[in-house]
Amino acid sequence: MRVIVTRPAAQAQTWVAALTSAGVQAQALPLIDIRPAQDLAPVHQAWLDLPAQGLVIFVSANAVEAFFAARPAAVAWPPALAAASTGPGTSAALRAQGVALIEEPPADAALFDSEVLWQQLATQPWQGRRVCVVRGEDGRDWLAEQLRDAGAQVSFVAAYRRVLPQLDAAAQRLLEQAREHTASFLWLFSSSQAVAHLTRLAGFAPRSAWAHAQALGSHPRIVQAAREAGFGHVDCAPPTVAAVLQHLRKRAGAGQP
Repeated sequence: MRVIVTRPAAQAQTWVAALTSAGVQAQALPLIDIRPAQDLAPVHQAWLDLPAQGLVIFVSANAVEAFFAARPAAVAWPPALAAASTGPGTSAALRAQGVALIEEPPADAALFDSEVLWQQLATQPWQGRRVCVVRGEDGRDWLAEQLRDAGAQVSFVAAYRRVLPQLDAAAQRLLEQAREHTASFLWLFSSSQAVAHLTRLAGFAPRSAWAHAQALGSHPRIVQAAREAGFGHVDCAPPTVAAVLQHLRKRAGAGQP
């Protein structure tokens, strides 16, 4: 079983290295290309407004990296300002940027998403507090709605955009191999958009083409997207290397290839 990591390029390489060091045959096939937001002026203003914020929520590691990449010169993250993270990858990205105060789901959570993060935040007093949500050019508003209902003043800033990648020759060969030998690969999906991009890049193959394909999604919404794309065997696991390794060991123990 060969594992295909579909995360954006920089994150995919980190995952491939970790899986390979654990003895897994893993390759990167990034299905989302991360670009800076077309207009960075709101990001720069968000940096200047940080001292007035009560919390800054980052929806992904990409949000962290894009936001900090656009940091104006001579502007620093306020040491007393807390950031919120939806999962371990985002938390790791925040710590890499030197953010010390992080609100995050428990490390042993079965899922990492806005709903689980809200369980951590819901008991805090939000009336009148300002909250900034850093995300891509689109995203869910569910968490913002909960905060507004609790009295917070919520704003959004788009720090990046997700676009269809241009596959190089090696990536195109890997995609063709995975289409021809679907049962020999396990796709790792951390985004429903990655599933949609795969459908486009694969040449709008019929659903039956993926009937024997196998995937692991990091959230039930992603699992559903893969099933709707025609993947015949899709499971759900937290977005950690340890969870993927546990899934592979379970497969091996059950005698699956």
